[in-house]
Amino acid sequence: MTESSMWVEKYRPMKLSSIINQKEIVGSLKSLLKNTSEMPHLMFSGSAGVGKTTTALCLAREILGESWKEYTLELNASDERGINMVRDRVKKFARFSGLDTKIPFKLVILDEADEMTSDAQTALRRIIEDTASHCRFIMIANNISKIIEPLQSRCAVFKFTRIAEEDVIAYLEEICKKEKIKYNKEGLKSLYSYSEGDMRHSINMLQATASLGIISEDNVKESAGLTKISDVGDILKIALAGKLTEARNKMVELIKIYGMSESDFLKYLNEECYKLKTDNLSDILESIAKYDYRLIIGANPEIQLSALLAELGKIGK
Repeated sequence: MTESSMWVEKYRPMKLSSIINQKEIVGSLKSLLKNTSEMPHLMFSGSAGVGKTTTALCLAREILGESWKEYTLELNASDERGINMVRDRVKKFARFSGLDTKIPFKLVILDEADEMTSDAQTALRRIIEDTASHCRFIMIANNISKIIEPLQSRCAVFKFTRIAEEDVIAYLEEICKKEKIKYNKEGLKSLYSYSEGDMRHSINMLQATASLGIISEDNVKESAGLTKISDVGDILKIALAGKLTEARNKMVELIKIYGMSESDFLKYLNEECYKLKTDNLSDILESIAKYDYRLIIGANPEIQLSALLAELGKIGK
């Protein structure tokens, strides 16, 4: 699928005024644009899919005009998170040479900046100081606490809020009408529920579900693999009963055959715990959290999830 055929790109807002559900932030940014030369470095924080990157790109267009691509460096810091990225790419781009006199400054957009190493962040601090006269930085982070204080203090921080359900549904409805896709409200609500307010994820899910026909609750579930969520509850009960092999086989089937991700498996497992009537709830939740952390730091998913099921068997005894 080419980028142009992806609805998430096709329907990405191009102007600040089109940003959804972030009125206070948009208002503040428009005020900064009245005197562009005095605009500070910016830091956008908030959960995924709430408009942080889109807002940064809209700013680039409004400040730099038709030359925005030439004078904007957009990097995903989670892909290039080390000090070499800062020295080789950011430093070379941010230097003064090649700056058009009609352009107020160059712009560097660092997406997922919270994934940068501390050494890279420290090196970036020096570059920000040295290039302040002709370069501005926009740092985007899901978790601002992972950004070192010296960088935070050099930026105007904007905290993006989760997009309201009615706003997400209204935008999905607008896309359906433009794409001539049949839908019902229950289907759009299911998209919002599954994506947990992530607009980007909602639009991607909408496009995937459209291939099945009408955007209905059942089709959304089929597209997202939600029809197998009930099996996670069965796996939990089987594991607690000490039937490790049976529980593991069902878990492997969910992940390898039906395509449920390991992180989603743990998320649904956590939800199913609250449906159980058990005195061991705190022990179960603690185990899930422990193995969730192990997956985040890069441990082998199948081994760790099998170990989790074994631990649940011990808890259930």
